[in-house]
Amino acid sequence: MNRILIVDDEENIRLMLRRVLSDSRYAVEEAANGQQALEKIEQGKYSVILLDLRMPEMNGLQVIEKMKEMDINTPIVMMSAYGTVPEAVEAMKSGAMDYLVKPFDLDELKMTLERIIQHNEIKNENIYYREEEDKRFNFREIVGQSSAMKRVLEMVKRVAPLPTTVLITGESGTGKELIARAIHKNSLRQDKPFVVANCVAFSPNLLESELFGHEKGAFTGANITRIGRFEIAHDGTLFLDEIGEVNLSTQAKLLRVIQEKEFERVGSSTSIKVDTRIVAATNKDLIKEIKEHRFREDLFYRINVFTIDMPPLRERLEDLPLLIQHFIKKYNQILNKRISNISSEAVSLLTSYSFPGNVRELENIMERAMIMCNCEIMDRELFFFLEQKSNSLPAGTLKTMEKEMIKKTLIQNKGNRTKTALSLGISRRSLLLKLKEFQIDIKSE
Repeated sequence: MNRILIVDDEENIRLMLRRVLSDSRYAVEEAANGQQALEKIEQGKYSVILLDLRMPEMNGLQVIEKMKEMDINTPIVMMSAYGTVPEAVEAMKSGAMDYLVKPFDLDELKMTLERIIQHNEIKNENIYYREEEDKRFNFREIVGQSSAMKRVLEMVKRVAPLPTTVLITGESGTGKELIARAIHKNSLRQDKPFVVANCVAFSPNLLESELFGHEKGAFTGANITRIGRFEIAHDGTLFLDEIGEVNLSTQAKLLRVIQEKEFERVGSSTSIKVDTRIVAATNKDLIKEIKEHRFREDLFYRINVFTIDMPPLRERLEDLPLLIQHFIKKYNQILNKRISNISSEAVSLLTSYSFPGNVRELENIMERAMIMCNCEIMDRELFFFLEQKSNSLPAGTLKTMEKEMIKKTLIQNKGNRTKTALSLGISRRSLLLKLKEFQIDIKSE
């Protein structure tokens, strides 16, 4: 049942509206003035408020202002016997959803109420589903509101609850592992292990041992039996990072475990069954790798069931301000800094940079700049080396910038080494080494 509050100083209007609307699906209440209305609004929740514009002591616009102060946003239909365009405009600007002139066309009144209530129901339903979706999908670590990132997250939502193998493609530093973790966190396996295997970090022989494990004595140095990452990730998710770097021999073994869900440890002939979901990632063009006989076509089709392509940072620069604030917050905690913001000039410089290393490079840039920052707002000079990079000037600019920053901070602290080190967020010993390296000699006052 929808509750309607009628606010009008004329009793006959209130009685007429009560009689008309009580026959419908509404529970109708009345208030004879603005003060009574505010007391009722504060105590109860209404679907719609029919509010007279001209009332003594407190008019309708004043009631709306008081409601705003009370942080109450119940839909309002303003009523008036003096239907002028300026009044209607003023009512709508103040926050009313509609404006009706007395005497009412009762059918129009009912249609207006139905439209507003239906709009409110849809709005509340959307809020409910958004809240439920937020509970269901955990994307707290992923920063971005660009259309490109929204598409990525929509794909994650679709594939995460399924057992499907996923291939994440994209340049280095775009956040492929974050997406893999998001897939796991929003899957039915979220309470099971998420195991990472960086395929480029191991030699071919060591990679097989890392993935499949080995028996004691399987090779020189194998002094104990070791469980591989496939076994550790049983019932969970195994993230095969940089799968394009795996050699053909190991690719054949990966193909078998993906197809048959079984493998043998190195040095063993006993098959081990596993139920492990595979999420793989690569920055390589695997089609090109297949043509050049460096990647198995059959393995490609096994891992390429569902592909998510990560956009490079230069194609989602609208996310840059969000990412900057994210890293300021992160490194304030890590570096024990109190940086509150970044200047528009600095943001402009960052926006003009191409970021070949993508989000990972942005994070490194922000960390480095925050180490050098000794004030609350990061300015353009902290990112001066980016301008030099963009203009393809000789290397060494970063060292020059670092030297100038140390000199400037030392002067500000009147040559006091301890205070300067604290301002820069480095140890006193590190500062002394830098002073020696850059041949800076500013005496303490």
